[in-house]
Formats: sequence, C-alpha cells, structure tokens
Amino acid sequence: MPELPEAKLYLHALAPRVVGQVIEGIRIRSPSLLKTYDPPISTVAGKTVRGLHRVGKRIVFELDGDLFLVIHLMIAGRFQWKDRGAPVPRKLGHAAFDFADGTLLLTEAGTKKRASLHLVRGEAALEALDPGGLEPLDIDLATFRERMGRENHTLKRALTDPHLFSGIGNAHSDEILWRARLSPLQKTRNLDDAAVSALFDAVREELTEWTARLQDEAGDDFPKKVTAFHPAMAVHGRFGEPCPRCGSPVERIRYADHEINYCATCQTEGRRLRDRGISRLLGEDWV
Repeated sequence: MPELPEAKLYLHALAPRVVGQVIEGIRIRSPSLLKTYDPPISTVAGKTVRGLHRVGKRIVFELDGDLFLVIHLMIAGRFQWKDRGAPVPRKLGHAAFDFADGTLLLTEAGTKKRASLHLVRGEAALEALDPGGLEPLDIDLATFRERMGRENHTLKRALTDPHLFSGIGNAHSDEILWRARLSPLQKTRNLDDAAVSALFDAVREELTEWTARLQDEAGDDFPKKVTAFHPAMAVHGRFGEPCPRCGSPVERIRYADHEINYCATCQTEGRRLRDRGISRLLGEDWV
C-alpha cells in the first residue's frame, strides 16, 4: 500500500500535470469504486483542479465549487498517466480522468477491489474522512512522546494506527523500527526517554529520506510502479536475506494478511519471535 513517501511521490508527479487543468470527463468502469453519490460523480466534469494534498494515505484533488475528490489506493491501487483518451483497462481498470494533455487512469491489481473514491463538498465533509492521525514530520518530540503513550500498544501497531499517526504503514514501520533498533512488539509505555527519542529520529529520517529518494528516482517521469516495497529497504520484504547492518538473516512474523519483518540481532537481542504464539498473544493488538 502506498504510504507517506509514495503518496508524496504521486503528488509530486501529478501536480505539474493536473493542477490548473480542467477535468474534461470522467469514465467509471467499476461502480463499486464510488463510495458517495451526492454530489454525483458527473459533477467533476468541467471542474478545474485547484490543488492537491494528502489526507493520511488518501490523495485529495481540490476542485472548483468547494469539491474534493478523494482517492484511497489501498493495497494494490495505482495511478497511470497515459495519452489523452486512453481506454480503461478491462481487468485492472477502475476509472479514467481525462484532461487536455493526458488521461489519468486508476487501476487496481488482484481480485479484492478495495480502492475507493469519494466526492464530497466542503471542508467539514473532507475532515470526516480523516482518521485524525498527526503528521509525523510536522510534530516535535514532546508531541510524539505524548501520542505514543496514549495507549499501551506494540510499537508496530502504534506507528501504523491512522488515528495516531498519518501515512505510516506496514513497510515503513518495519524500516523505522529497524533504524531505531527496537522490537516491533515492544510496548509503547515501556519505552524510556532514549528509546522514544531514537524512535522519533528514525521516523523523521525514514520518511524524509524515502520521500526524497523516490522523487529523485522518478525525476520528471510519471512513476510506473509505485509500491511500499523497495529492494533497497533494509528489512521489509527481505525475509531470509542478510540484515545490511549486521548480516543476520531477516526474520518475520506472519498472521493472516499481516507481516512484520525485523532483525533479531539488531532489534530483539537475538530472540526470534515465533508466529503461532505471537499471533495468539497479539490478538486485537495485531497491526
């Protein structure tokens, strides 16, 4: 699922292509994509995109008439920039937004279609879609410490809870915890000041560095394969491969659709966290 750095990459690529441009038409192939009906989606035709921003992992198009087009890509949703009038792919395509200079396609791989599109009017309606998490790059250490200690959850859950922090998901939370040398199952209220400070620094470093890296890699091109996994990551998606810091094999915990990647040597004092027992232990505190 695209997280904060990946969402910012899309904003970086979309801005020069759509801001100030008129949506000449919209073509919806998957009616299930639409989660609102008032205003009707046809209302966006003829509206100018006045700006773009992010609400958590959602991409928001600011339109004329106090309208906001809000798209959540979920796990497998992606944007593609194509020549004007490009057809909506039969199997993967959800929708197409036609502009004078090109067409923005919304696609989603896989059989489970989870991507969503909301069209709302007014700031209040937009705020209702915001889970309320703090922007992790806009807060100071004291605010971060207070938010982390509100409830006694695992660090993995706390970082990925959209009600606590905005835009951090499974991939970058693995990388953040690896940077901070902290166990993903450490409880938030068990952290001393040094650990909280290390975690705060790791959050800022991870999200800032990956945002810059992804934008540098894309340059002026529209990104073709945006995913929260990148082969240059330290532990996420690298089960069994050597930790780039100590050389120990990367470990993982799996439960249903969830997965945690970590280095036992760097993060858990050499202890491997077992799937079956950990899954029972976590219960509702799973990611």
